[in-house]
Amino acid sequence: MKIAVAALAVSVALAVLPSAWAAADPPGAIPPAAAPSRAAQLDTLFAQLKSAKNDAAAKQAEDAIIAIWLQSGSDTIDLLMTWSAQAIANKNYAKALDILDRVVTLKPDYVEGWNKRATVYFLTDKYSESISDIEHVLVLEPRHFGALVGLGSIFRDLGDDKRAIAAYQQALALDPHLDAARKVLGELEKKTGRDI
Repeated sequence: MKIAVAALAVSVALAVLPSAWAAADPPGAIPPAAAPSRAAQLDTLFAQLKSAKNDAAAKQAEDAIIAIWLQSGSDTIDLLMTWSAQAIANKNYAKALDILDRVVTLKPDYVEGWNKRATVYFLTDKYSESISDIEHVLVLEPRHFGALVGLGSIFRDLGDDKRAIAAYQQALALDPHLDAARKVLGELEKKTGRDI
């Protein structure tokens, strides 16, 4: 029986291959232009973000950057991230952390797994764990303005105004349109006697 199934599989493959070969580009054909790499797309979007003339243009660039960061390339990771978002929305942080632990284990190079877990740690006042995850985020994506704002928020909550100011300044250098971060930075600088 196994031999018959194997023979059938081989005959189907042989029947399909000639048409697949015919559909391939002929020798010497010029391949279509490749899509820009993820890094090139991000570089372009960050340049647009810095030069945005208005809030609408800035928001469009921010959203496009975040959309790229959210691309996991894995249906499993996408499903787990959806479940974690639902758990966070329901304030079931223990469940969210359990799910996000799986995300960072399965795909340790996925920046948003680390970032989302850092957020949950922040929401549960586990600042050292949140900082550790933010460090992972910034290794994977040094321009992650959201992680830098989160880091600033943690330092502010801990009373470390100097480090909070530095984190907010870094975030604003990447995305000058973070109005809430700019407001908090202004308050911190006023409190510490620094000017913006």
